[in-house]
Amino acid sequence: MSQKIEAIFLDVGNTLRIITDNEPHQAKARQKITELVGTDEDPDLFCQKVDQRYKEYRKWAFENLREAPEHELWTRWLAPEFPKDRIAANWVELTYQYRQSMGFRVVVPNGKEVVIELHKRGYTLGMISNVITSQEIPDWLEADGLTPYFKSVALSSVLGIRKPDPAIYLEAARQAGVEPAYCVYVGDNLKRDVTGTRKAGFGMVVIMISPEKLLKAEITEDNRPDAIIHEFSELLDIFPSCPNIDWDKVRKVD
Repeated sequence: MSQKIEAIFLDVGNTLRIITDNEPHQAKARQKITELVGTDEDPDLFCQKVDQRYKEYRKWAFENLREAPEHELWTRWLAPEFPKDRIAANWVELTYQYRQSMGFRVVVPNGKEVVIELHKRGYTLGMISNVITSQEIPDWLEADGLTPYFKSVALSSVLGIRKPDPAIYLEAARQAGVEPAYCVYVGDNLKRDVTGTRKAGFGMVVIMISPEKLLKAEITEDNRPDAIIHEFSELLDIFPSCPNIDWDKVRKVD
């Protein structure tokens, strides 16, 4: 049996990029945040307060499947006590620095090479990501020379909706000009990424997960993906030059 796939959509966090600890980098970001909002509070203590507020924001975002635009994120949730005009002048940079305070992000091993090879093989490529920043992803793609390879970049911070709302998947497919049935999504979250992809009518869903996490995961009919990979480079084994998936070569989930 074969399945025709024309477009491959990638998650970003924990799929195409991973976060690593880098305390000097993170400390620099915390200092920059206090400068941008205009406070003389200790950067570590101030960012601990922001972290707590972010948890409250995340709860709201998960419950409502919404992503607030960056100005609302900062004026309503993360720094409501500061002058709105000052926040308005800095909200893009504030969001970028806040993400840097969490760690340093790098592309997964062979990530760029795999993206380029999938593009050479004839697939339309796109991204679908829940993310609070509007500019970091486009800026990173441009800096790494990856912009030309992605026809569609659907970010929750721009669209205002979050996975697993099927609307974000459908918008990504519309941008790419490919019918959902001929699309595949590659993510890392068994619950969110599988359910959203199914509701959007995508033809296939692939989950990248470590063997250790897979052993601890509970696979049900609701979160069962079509295929499992442990390394990003394994996508090249699943998606041949001819965009028809040979299911005999796919690692399925029992």
